[in-house]
Amino acid sequence: EVVDNPRHRFVQGDIADPALAGPLVHESDIVVHFAAETHVDRSLQDAGAFINTDVYGSFVLLDAARKAARLRRFVQISTDEVYGSVESGSSSEADEIKPRNPYAASKAGADRLAYSYWATHGVPVIITRASNNYGPRQFPEKVIPLFVTRLLRGGQVPLYGDGGNVRDWCHVDDNCAALELVLADGVDGTVYNVGAGNEIDNLDLTQRLLALCGADESSIQYVADRPGHDRRYSVDTRRIRALGWAPVHDLDDGLEATVAWYRDNADWWEPLL
Repeated sequence: EVVDNPRHRFVQGDIADPALAGPLVHESDIVVHFAAETHVDRSLQDAGAFINTDVYGSFVLLDAARKAARLRRFVQISTDEVYGSVESGSSSEADEIKPRNPYAASKAGADRLAYSYWATHGVPVIITRASNNYGPRQFPEKVIPLFVTRLLRGGQVPLYGDGGNVRDWCHVDDNCAALELVLADGVDGTVYNVGAGNEIDNLDLTQRLLALCGADESSIQYVADRPGHDRRYSVDTRRIRALGWAPVHDLDDGLEATVAWYRDNADWWEPLL
């Protein structure tokens, strides 16, 4: 499906189909490639779907970009998960990538494939590696909308292990501001980490969501940890901050607004459950 507005074309469909993706890339001057299978839990059960979309689908778009005369920028959306679990400090863009689950590995494959098309063919590629995003309209398989929609319906939330896994939460609007900046001022062939510096563990996150939804800790259901669950992600953001970017959303305010959006828009998410 192609949805037009005066400036952009949003494509929903099989990006691994050259007949769909190729003509759209050839007509474009900018491609921002978000498309991916994204949920780690599903990648443990069906890695092939992730490889097909994240790796082969990215190849289809990049190969079309190689032949697109008008194209002046191709932004590949990667993830901080390609660095693997970070016990201390923060990952810089020059650090080794060590993905530890099929989702992260498929994103790492796409990330490096995009870089290779810049190095080999001169495709004007920029790569961003963002930390966990949150905000309105996020699909309810992801942890914040999953927990919020369950709590709003009076249910329990599944918390992996001891809840000590740490993530950096970046509001989607801050991530999009970073993307706009690299589109305008980024350097081709460069990777930019994007993180808000909001590192909290999953138990802390859960407790904040419980409070916002009017629930207590009896709503937590502790479940066995998933295989290979990365303990911590953290990215060094000095490179993108040097371009002039900084996050503007406070985490507590952002979570409160996000919960309010799901509370007020059940007609959007209930059909997706």
